[in-house]
Amino acid sequence: MDVPRLSTSTLDDITPGVPVGVRRPDTAIGIVHLGIGAFHRAHQAVFTEEAMAAEGVGSWGICGVTQRSRGVVDQLAPQDGLYGVLERSDREVSVRVVGSVLEVVSAAEQPELVRSRIADAAVGVVTLTVTEKGYRREPGGRLDLRDTAVQADLAGTAAPETAIGRLARGLQRRREENGAPLTVLSCDNLVGNGEVVRTLVADFCAALPAAEGEPLWEWVTSNVSFPSSMVDRIVPATTDDDREQAQHLMGLRDAGLVVAEPFRQWVIEDHFAGPVPAWHRVGATLTADVAPYEAVKLRLLNATHSLLAYTGALAGYETIAEAVRDETLAAAAASLMAEDALPTLRRPDDLDLDDYQRSVLDRFANPALRHRTTQVAMDGSMKLPVRLLGTVRDRLRAGAEPRWAAMAVAAWMVYVARGRDAAGRALPLDDPLADRLRAAAAGSDGGLVERMLAVDEVFDPELRDSEVLRSLLAERVEELLVTR
Repeated sequence: MDVPRLSTSTLDDITPGVPVGVRRPDTAIGIVHLGIGAFHRAHQAVFTEEAMAAEGVGSWGICGVTQRSRGVVDQLAPQDGLYGVLERSDREVSVRVVGSVLEVVSAAEQPELVRSRIADAAVGVVTLTVTEKGYRREPGGRLDLRDTAVQADLAGTAAPETAIGRLARGLQRRREENGAPLTVLSCDNLVGNGEVVRTLVADFCAALPAAEGEPLWEWVTSNVSFPSSMVDRIVPATTDDDREQAQHLMGLRDAGLVVAEPFRQWVIEDHFAGPVPAWHRVGATLTADVAPYEAVKLRLLNATHSLLAYTGALAGYETIAEAVRDETLAAAAASLMAEDALPTLRRPDDLDLDDYQRSVLDRFANPALRHRTTQVAMDGSMKLPVRLLGTVRDRLRAGAEPRWAAMAVAAWMVYVARGRDAAGRALPLDDPLADRLRAAAAGSDGGLVERMLAVDEVFDPELRDSEVLRSLLAERVEELLVTR
């Protein structure tokens, strides 16, 4: 028998007891989200749905914008934006239906609609999850004006191709049509992500002809806020087995299903241009300073994730849970946090960092998530500088040897250079600098560290010239090559 597909017309067929996000009669679009992937649907969209319920309003529905592929449009449009979140712990599995996404738009196919949505005075927030590489930055952090897509967006002769181009052109129309204030909230794993986006928008405006860019930036500085945020939830890729289990639980087919762990965290800088959803009423933390929370997450959780991804993949482990069950790798992960990262952190008052470290390994050990090592290993050239190299730099400046952080960096180098695990199986190199990295890695094992340190998109001169770091990396690379 053909199982009906999830949509507003089939909700009466859903299994009794499955929570369903209720859309109020006044539900309308108040948020535009750039980059509507699995993470947003399992994190910010869930917080937003719960915030609308807590406030008793429907004015914060989401227009989700796909940046490249129209895959999410095909998944969610026939389902009226509805989708399930399959929550997995090591003890139980549950599913809920989220209804905060009202519209899904392909930026490539409907650029005018995207621009109109950002310009709409009823929209009070634009959020972003476009990944590190989606910001099109130079190694120094500024907008890469040599990028051909950025150049095309500045020319304005065709539909914008980049996230910053789409945002800036939407802000331009908003200024022209109504001038309503707007909060732009990045939810990507970037240090000071709010300031990152603000700087990139400023760079975009500065690169426009003065008569166009100067009044736009003047308006932005007075009417648009760019708070920083820190987000945390493990959201592995959805599998056919996940979809089958969700169908069994809800009684409906769901092409837009996402999978997540029970844990979720959102810390947001309390700096808004106007009203925002009542996220603070449903678990989000509003704070004047996101930086300490951000550093904790990047240097403890994300850095450890990367260490386990590269060492685990090289050892032949398919998932992070398998890697963390390896006593040697688990000990390395714990040492990275306690010995290298922890001394560099400013502790938030409401976080017990000893408990946080334990929770990191407990979360990674959840076998129900099946978070693949090679998935976490993606985009290493973008992730290492924000997850690991800050810790390395701080410890070197303190006169210490960051042995465990160096182990993670060395494992990345070997992952790039060898491209195979201990059993000889190929490891994918999914990275925007893949060709550059392969060229650097090619050659003798003995020169690998020097060649990889010369990749200036990843390593700055301070790190490249450190004899201590070079020695640590050479030692770790040799160990990894021998054990393989």
